Amino acid sequence: MTGYPRRCQVCGLRPPAMREIPFCFACWPGGPVIPPPCRKCGSAENYFTSGLCARCHSHAPGEKSPLWQYPGLLAPGSVVIASCRDCHAWGATRTYGWLCSGCKSWRETHCRFAECRTCGHTAPVGEDGSCRLCRKTRSLLAQQLGKRPRDVSLAEANQRGQQLFFASMWHREGHGKRPYIKKTRPPDLSLLTPVTHEQLTLLDLPRDLKAGMHHGFPLPPDTARESAWHAFVRDYAAQHGWARTVTERTQRAIRMLLGMQDTSGAAIRASDVLPLSGIRHPVRPVLDVVAAAGMLADDRIPAIERWFSLHIAELPATMRHELTVWFDIARHGSTTPPRFTPRAESTVQSQLAFALPAIRAWARTHSSLREIGRDDVHSALPASGRQRSTTMQGLRSIFRVLKARKLTFINPTARIRVTAPDNPAPPQVDLSALTAALNSPDPATATLAGLLAFHAIRIYQLCTLHLTDARDGRLWLDDHVVPLAEPVRQRLSAYLDYRQQRWPHTANPHLFIHYRNATTTRPVTPWWINKRLGISAQSIRQDRILDEAHATGGDVRQLCALFGLSIAGAYRYTTTVDHPGIAQWASSTTD
Repeated sequence: MTGYPRRCQVCGLRPPAMREIPFCFACWPGGPVIPPPCRKCGSAENYFTSGLCARCHSHAPGEKSPLWQYPGLLAPGSVVIASCRDCHAWGATRTYGWLCSGCKSWRETHCRFAECRTCGHTAPVGEDGSCRLCRKTRSLLAQQLGKRPRDVSLAEANQRGQQLFFASMWHREGHGKRPYIKKTRPPDLSLLTPVTHEQLTLLDLPRDLKAGMHHGFPLPPDTARESAWHAFVRDYAAQHGWARTVTERTQRAIRMLLGMQDTSGAAIRASDVLPLSGIRHPVRPVLDVVAAAGMLADDRIPAIERWFSLHIAELPATMRHELTVWFDIARHGSTTPPRFTPRAESTVQSQLAFALPAIRAWARTHSSLREIGRDDVHSALPASGRQRSTTMQGLRSIFRVLKARKLTFINPTARIRVTAPDNPAPPQVDLSALTAALNSPDPATATLAGLLAFHAIRIYQLCTLHLTDARDGRLWLDDHVVPLAEPVRQRLSAYLDYRQQRWPHTANPHLFIHYRNATTTRPVTPWWINKRLGISAQSIRQDRILDEAHATGGDVRQLCALFGLSIAGAYRYTTTVDHPGIAQWASSTTD
């Protein structure tokens, strides 16, 4: 029978018994006649039409059946209600094929029909081989015990029978007018502590992360520690204003790392985090959150160590050993007499770069630096100029340490005087590029250019400025307070509005931020400042100080007070000024 069923021509209430017969079994001539059982389910009740009962026929009255919405005598008929075919919940109708709404959604995501390994009922089962009814029974028991469902086994939850319920009426806290009350135990954050033992491996093979993305990564062995990591990352992301995508990808990356660990609960090595960039997962946020949890084992080799090993690789073994001793003391200092203060990495790198040409020349005829004498130093020094001074500076630093550690008999650089060349005058700044930076539509660029062009703020101070350092129309620096000019105030106000609109939830306390460090607490770098301006920030600062030196006639005291310079630093700019007293004295002596 196709289409909607017609009415019985006798009573006009029920559908006809069959397609070829225009009347129902109750109005059958010589009847009434007992209807046959349903040819689909075998039910002897609620016969509808065409050999099917009201439960199995597609056009029988139901909650959303078109026939139920028709006017007439058939419409007041009751809706046929039965149990759900999968979970046996009472209240299912033919709207979803005699399934409750929960089982309908379950079938859409779990298509495998099998015998449930917990209750033995044939129904759609999940990945663990259990049906939805067994899982709902476990959830009910876990809620009563105040545990997480995964902490209760399916066999334990269903060993004493199953709790049936009404269809589509499983209540969840927080849905409706009642607020959600968390009843599960919070994760134990004390688990985020590195274990003291370590499982050694026979072979340390690299991980094929792309194969893991294709076939799946191993699951973390400790679910409690995984929950603690998940909660820690969520709280850390909320404090630092992370986007939802960054938070989720960081949680996924940490879950991968936990599954790949050889020792469960050990500190996460930085060398295991870096390859995540090959599968498009964030590296820097993962390193930040692992370091904040105190679970980072930073086994990365610093860039300066790689640079040092590369540049001394061709030297003799004895020279390499001697330079390694100097390199270690120069970087970390020494607390044993004679004591040495550690130097900055940039200073160590520049001193070795100054001395390397002479050391490489000596390496052709000598195997150790203890063989070097004063004549060798004199012959290795350039004839004159700044290069002669810098070469002597690097050699003196190396031999001073080697002599103190008794690796050389003498210090061949002692009592060799090299005149330091005069510092050149600061170069003139590109005014067209500076004007473009001052009038830039980018608020950060205009503010940086204004602070440099009007007040000559130091570059490292621009990097480390905090939001609280700019207040009351002044810039509060470590050594002095700078009253801001009106054009700088306008640019700073525009940048602060842009910063608040662009990153409203950032936890970075620094004044200048960008899209990469907005989710961290790190400052910007001088490279970012130069790239944003399009010209050298140092050249803008030097040109501003030089202009002030000429405007004040070389007043050293005013330069020191205005820009926070030392007296020696101010002399570099005042020497470029022709003092009127010197010119008057020169003209009088000539006469």
